[in-house]
Amino acid sequence: MNVADNIVKILEEEGIENVFGIPGEQIMPLYKSLSTSNINHILTRHEQAAAHAADGYYRSSGKIGVCIATASPGALNFTMALATAFKDNVPILVLTGDNELKYRGSDHFQSTPQVEMFKHITRASYNPLNGTEAMYVLRAAIYELKTMPKGPIHINLSKDVLLQEEFDDFDLCYLCEDDMSNIGRAQELIDSAKKPLLILGAGAISQKENIGMLAKMYQIPITTTFHGKGIISELDDINLGLVGIRSTPRAKYAIENADCIIALGIKASERTLPEIPDNLIHVNLNKDVLVGDYPIHGKVEDFLAEINFKKVGWLDEILEINNDIELDGLDDDLKPQSAIKRILNRFADNIIASDAGSHTTWTTLLKKSKRPGQLLFSGAMAPMGYGLPAAIGASVATGERVVVINGDGDFQMNLQELATLKSNNLDVIVFILNNSEFGIIRQWQEDFYDMESYQVKLDNPDFVKLAASYGIDAIRTDNLEDLELILDKDLKGPLVVEVVVESENIPLPK
Repeated sequence: MNVADNIVKILEEEGIENVFGIPGEQIMPLYKSLSTSNINHILTRHEQAAAHAADGYYRSSGKIGVCIATASPGALNFTMALATAFKDNVPILVLTGDNELKYRGSDHFQSTPQVEMFKHITRASYNPLNGTEAMYVLRAAIYELKTMPKGPIHINLSKDVLLQEEFDDFDLCYLCEDDMSNIGRAQELIDSAKKPLLILGAGAISQKENIGMLAKMYQIPITTTFHGKGIISELDDINLGLVGIRSTPRAKYAIENADCIIALGIKASERTLPEIPDNLIHVNLNKDVLVGDYPIHGKVEDFLAEINFKKVGWLDEILEINNDIELDGLDDDLKPQSAIKRILNRFADNIIASDAGSHTTWTTLLKKSKRPGQLLFSGAMAPMGYGLPAAIGASVATGERVVVINGDGDFQMNLQELATLKSNNLDVIVFILNNSEFGIIRQWQEDFYDMESYQVKLDNPDFVKLAASYGIDAIRTDNLEDLELILDKDLKGPLVVEVVVESENIPLPK
């Protein structure tokens, strides 16, 4: 057994069922081992898509995503997707091949300083120099990804290291170095509070049942970040909706009037908390993102085990506020928001994967999540081309139907993944909202730079014929009545639906 064989053995032991990637020369020993394993390999058509798929795999299921690429030409195609996962704290195991150790630092064919490049967009980037080191960092990476999910971890594997047959393997035991020293002060603030508020982020997903029970027992209202949507159903009155730049009216009122804000597993970015309140208790595994006067570095579950809550009575006060967000054009033929409203109504219980662009704003405002992982989108990085590969990852992870809402511009960033969709016969339905432009860029040009639209008009292909060339059924509509007739059918993926829409500006945050 060589190092590559043992890596695959460890992945099997750790319950890894699916990986995404593309083979190549330097990573070939690992692929040889994968070929005789029980692990299902999903062959994508671009490495960026493999990493986005691993991202969607985790976000939809909570299971570690794994992506694999060969040396520089393959590995460096990961960068945009890894930056996306890094910004959103999505745990992915990233395995890349490399030339033999003797060529490190040289100008040898396909040699680049991969570890140096990746260390800025991963939680850690390892470069094992022998088989024993490779085993150590793999065990450590999997442990951290499972117990402290803060973002992608990269392991760079030279071909000669993968082929080594003499190495040591061992079990690892780590202790997370928490800092709960502010727990007493936090308890005092909670004890004195008459209007407490919970803000839930992705780091609180694992405690959704516990949080839901506590919130309802003590009548503590909750709000969520984009990535915390669905931890408590958005159809439940105790969930006030999104906080931050896209706040619902109730969430905005609660933030402004709460005397104790308990933020669990959130990254307090400028999109969530533009100003850090004095009464913020911030709990997060990642100490680098902690803010405020009551920072607590540790697991949400450990914090909840230490804290006592009391019943409060201000939820009724908040519920008197009308929580409807006023959006124009929801019934106009055929504006993007009217199409998205109907798509979301039809697929209310399904996983929705969005991308980057104006359609993302409408989707995030209109989608009501009943559980975590029902809305996938590339939050803090927002690259175009995320939606389709992320949907592929979610479909592989869950076996559920996944619906993609794309714009025509971002769809074309990774449209080659229609081949992956077809070859795996995944139940993914892709809606392309075609306005023949980069709409959000046009809006910025006109509204903020006082200029005529420039280099944003798109001469698009025939998307129906394009899908057909991949062997995928496709439909086109350019009016609301036909869209509603399409949505009334028993739709099943792989399927592409092109919806020709008007140019429309998004509502800007107030």
